[in-house]
Amino acid sequence: MLFSAGMGIGLMFWSVAEPVFHFSAPPIGQSNTPQAAVQAFEITFLHWGFNAWAIYAVVGLTVAYKTFNKNRPLTISSAFYPLLGEKWVNRWPSKTIDITAVVATLFGVATSLGFGASQVSAGLNFVFGWPQTVWVKVAIICAITLLATLSVVSGLDKGVKRLSQINLFGALMLMLLVFIAGPTLFLLKSFVEHFGGYVSKLISLSSWNNSYNPQDNWQGSWTVFYWAWWIAWSPFVGLFIARISKGRTIREFVLGVLLVPTLMTCIWINTFGGAALYHELFGGGGITEAVNNDVATVLFVLLEQYHIGQWAAVLAMFMVVIFFVTSSDSGSLVIDYIASGGALNPPRGQRVFWALLQGAVAAVLLLGGGLAALQTAAIVTGLPFMLVLLLMCVALYKTLNQDFPRGQKQTFDRSN
Repeated sequence: MLFSAGMGIGLMFWSVAEPVFHFSAPPIGQSNTPQAAVQAFEITFLHWGFNAWAIYAVVGLTVAYKTFNKNRPLTISSAFYPLLGEKWVNRWPSKTIDITAVVATLFGVATSLGFGASQVSAGLNFVFGWPQTVWVKVAIICAITLLATLSVVSGLDKGVKRLSQINLFGALMLMLLVFIAGPTLFLLKSFVEHFGGYVSKLISLSSWNNSYNPQDNWQGSWTVFYWAWWIAWSPFVGLFIARISKGRTIREFVLGVLLVPTLMTCIWINTFGGAALYHELFGGGGITEAVNNDVATVLFVLLEQYHIGQWAAVLAMFMVVIFFVTSSDSGSLVIDYIASGGALNPPRGQRVFWALLQGAVAAVLLLGGGLAALQTAAIVTGLPFMLVLLLMCVALYKTLNQDFPRGQKQTFDRSN
């Protein structure tokens, strides 16, 4: 559930496209070279790795500790009791924080739904020749939103959990297909090189801001967008992580939320992106051209190179749909947790309302400006929540510093 809700639909869209983008148009150095390929993966890992999951971990850890150890409601504002004090409980500062979290989640999930609809539309065009029009994408959003509504009515243990299990099985099957049919030895060797380079340069990559080339807007188009996207998703994914973390120690939480997902994410990106760049450097090429023509089709173009194109494309479309549904229904649950004051089992009618509203926002953004509108919405709603995240770090430090005797093992209380 963690991986499916966290960024599954985004990885289906960008795991091939982003490394190819950075390979063909790197921020530093010459394009279409082995050096550009290594840099492409280091940057892609930066965007999808430790930094992204650390944002989720801050929200999840803070809310889980407050909910299960301090008996506070399952809301973002619960994290701020050490800073606000009892005087401001259920008053405008707390309500403002929760409203900000709802808006950020709504537009963050809607952005991913728009990407998913574009990729499903591209797959239908690739396999069956369906037209890629904005109204087809809107129809896809409507259909998936209805499926997500049915899932969200079933609740966390039935709907979301079962879909997440299907996600995991299907994603592993698709990745193994590419790993076996593609350049297997190259993928193994390149992962060691790419991941090692990323870890060794993590601090310098994270602090690089292109200050000596102020006219270049590369970082605004990529890194800033990703940071805003993850921040916009952080109340959604953070509360979802908190909801399923009861009974875990903080060490288990950090390993399960920060290290394991980062490793799995990088393996996924290296498998699909590595296969694409191998084809560009040592094969017949054509992947870069596909990215430039229509970024939503590039996954299907890659699968076609290994003679598994049509039926593997059907599997890929199925995976996008399931990730699509999981993101929508888990996002609806989280928004409902916040809007209902932290109730762990909010009314079904409210879940349906938020699921339908997410689909409506995604459709309006696509009609209003396509992918550019989706990216702008993520940045506009994500950046204001950054201040909330910074204050949340202070609140978490203050709480743990007060409650933790040195060396004591602490879990998210199982008894509540």
